[in-house]
Amino acid sequence: METLIINGGKTLRGDVEINGAKNAAVAILPAAILASEGKCIIDNIPDIEDVHCLERILASLGCRVNKLNSNTLEIDASDITTVNACTEDVRRMRASYYFIGALLARFKKAKVELPGGCPIGVRPIDQHIKGFEALGAEVVIEHGAVSVNAENLHAANIFFDVVSVGATINVMIAATMAEGTTILENVAKEPHVVDVANFLNTMGADVKGAGTDVIRVKGVKKLIGCNYSVIPDQIEAGTFMIAADPRCLVEHAEFIKHVHAKFYEMIPVEGSSYWHEYSIPYHLIIPALVEAGFEGYLSSEYEGNRHIEDAFTVDSVSQVQEHQRMLAALIDMATQASGTSQDH
Repeated sequence: METLIINGGKTLRGDVEINGAKNAAVAILPAAILASEGKCIIDNIPDIEDVHCLERILASLGCRVNKLNSNTLEIDASDITTVNACTEDVRRMRASYYFIGALLARFKKAKVELPGGCPIGVRPIDQHIKGFEALGAEVVIEHGAVSVNAENLHAANIFFDVVSVGATINVMIAATMAEGTTILENVAKEPHVVDVANFLNTMGADVKGAGTDVIRVKGVKKLIGCNYSVIPDQIEAGTFMIAADPRCLVEHAEFIKHVHAKFYEMIPVEGSSYWHEYSIPYHLIIPALVEAGFEGYLSSEYEGNRHIEDAFTVDSVSQVQEHQRMLAALIDMATQASGTSQDH
């Protein structure tokens, strides 16, 4: 399908089931290889191509992957046969870099092709490397692959130079089996960071502080399989909230509290009984936790000028051009955006 034709002008009502969070799932699946005993049964996994790529990568490493249904995987990583993840699927997707941290934690070595994936700005993996080296690994990048080796992994105090979701998760994974207690500071706090930490703890890890400014990881000797359910996707849920009828009910909404926070910055129109009838402040900053859906909604719903600042990455406001085609008079001020949490 190349074209979607949408006949608008109708209020959206009804029930919708939110898919599992993609950004959590693509880290949890590689982390499943930490389990040297037992099977991981993971449900609420989104049925998307990135997940299918990860299934093939897991199989290439020697994992037994059984698809119980479209949203549930059973992963047995007890007999992994190689620590080399050098396939076309690895090169295709950026989240394949989580195999570096997982293989390093369990086997103290790994060789993983440099990741590819979506073109959202410039997102190097230097903060991942900084963390791995602090834990005692030697990191070499050559011939298009990252090789990591360590005699032993030891605890470290690591302060990330920039807030990075990918580095926070990857180093957190790597530290689960390092000797001592690793302290990570200036970390990302996104819901999927917390979800990965919860998954690790369910396998027997000792991770505290995920979702706060400091994460503490006390190393353990081994991790075992578990049953786990991925959290709902915050971006999908937030998008439906923005588009839906006033009587919008979201269950277990703690994972999208940051979306609510942005609505509170809007000023209710006097006498209005509808939650979406708001007067938007002239300058509204959309942080990385909230970005999807807000720009389009705010730019197309309201008359007059508004300055909407996307604080994720430069290229994430490329959708501006699409809104301009819908007659929204938008000015791309991406180069002036102040970056917060980035997926380095």
